[in-house]
Amino acid sequence: MTETRTAAPSAPRPAPRPTPPAAVIASVALVELSSGVTQGFLSPVLHRLTDTLHVTAADLNWLSICNLLASVAFTPVLSRMGDLYGHRRLLRWTLAIVLTGSLVVGLSTSFGMLLVGQVLQGAFAGFFPLLVGILRNRSGEGENRRGISFMVAALVGGIALGLVASGLVAQYVARPTAALWVPAVGVALALIVTWPLLPESDHRPGGSVDWLGGAVLSVGLVAVMLGLGKGGTPGWAWTSPATLGCLAGGTLATGLFALIELRTPEPMIDVRLFARRGIVVVSLVAVTFSFCMIGLQVANPVFLSTAPGEAGYGLGLTPLGTAFAMLPNMAAIAAGSLAAPAVAGRIGDRATLVSGSLLMAAGYAGAPAAHASLWPFLATTVVAGAGVGLLQHSTRTLAVEMVPRDQTSVGSGINELLINVGGSLGAAAVLAVAAKATPAGSPLPRLDAYTTSWTLCVVVCLAGAAVALLLRPSPKHPAAR
Repeated sequence: MTETRTAAPSAPRPAPRPTPPAAVIASVALVELSSGVTQGFLSPVLHRLTDTLHVTAADLNWLSICNLLASVAFTPVLSRMGDLYGHRRLLRWTLAIVLTGSLVVGLSTSFGMLLVGQVLQGAFAGFFPLLVGILRNRSGEGENRRGISFMVAALVGGIALGLVASGLVAQYVARPTAALWVPAVGVALALIVTWPLLPESDHRPGGSVDWLGGAVLSVGLVAVMLGLGKGGTPGWAWTSPATLGCLAGGTLATGLFALIELRTPEPMIDVRLFARRGIVVVSLVAVTFSFCMIGLQVANPVFLSTAPGEAGYGLGLTPLGTAFAMLPNMAAIAAGSLAAPAVAGRIGDRATLVSGSLLMAAGYAGAPAAHASLWPFLATTVVAGAGVGLLQHSTRTLAVEMVPRDQTSVGSGINELLINVGGSLGAAAVLAVAAKATPAGSPLPRLDAYTTSWTLCVVVCLAGAAVALLLRPSPKHPAAR
């Protein structure tokens, strides 16, 4: 009789150890820190690039324009692909794209090469939606909110770090382009450290990417942003065919995108989401706060660095001094973001949105009276920064919580797009005010360009507060009272 032997069952393979929550938070914060460094490193070296790359100061505007245009094109596609195919997978590819762009920037020997690097770096716009997707899939609502607050604080901290690091390198290293390597260091560190730590999303709905809708949306948004970014500059008068063509054509393409999405079974962005009152309110508040935050991003540093002897106003700071003078505002933004979850838990989401808008309005309202002295002026930027921090966190959190879980990154991506749109509107408005207040033959505007811009931002922030009052509680979000 033959004995039948059965193979002993193999020992079950142990399940992978879950990443500790603290490591996940630290990892997403590190990625956003690298994003901030990539966004903040260029300002201190712009002046030196005019001689090194043989371009004019006007040409340098194309750096921010190309970066912004790439950001609005990358955001919806990366957000949708993250929801479908895995947030960690897409984040790794996105980090690799940004690192490639940073290496191109560091190696740049011509202005065209620098522009190519800036376009690739624009993929950093996908970091936030993809990271939010990881957080929401791996944590509860409270942990998600806390994680987003750390992400916003890390983003602001990264901008400050990039600003100061680049300024120091530019000041103490003889080679003018040495500071262009700053973002490559930050992004490479983020990719290496987070590769083994960040978990993959455990919920993927499946489906496909609506490439037609994504292409039409990208064309529409890029055209609108190009018109806003270049409008009012030489060759791009607001009534010129180029500007009007971009604005009108982009608007038509964006409208066509909405029609396409309504007829697509698996849309890139479900435009029906905008039928929800809460999403509309949060979207409008995101536009109003970014209008002021980004709109004054160039004006305030120029004001700080202008010497009173040049134009009869200003504080006459050096480039490095200007960088340090911007730190109190950034610290206030970070502090406001970190405090936002506790503030919203105590007074509710609606009151937090209103409070953030009113703090921004108060800060900008104080600037005309405090502009003659450094410390009083910096105090106004701290007040405005605290409001920005509350709104940075609250709008980004609510944008995610108000959409279905399988559209987490898309919801965050919509909010990031609207922040870019609001910022472009603000930059265009401030540019138009400055152009009107600049005497012929003078490189600097009159003081009323700044007072008008600050006053305009007060009005916009008050409008944001009024819109925020329309937010109402829902069974899912009882804190939005």
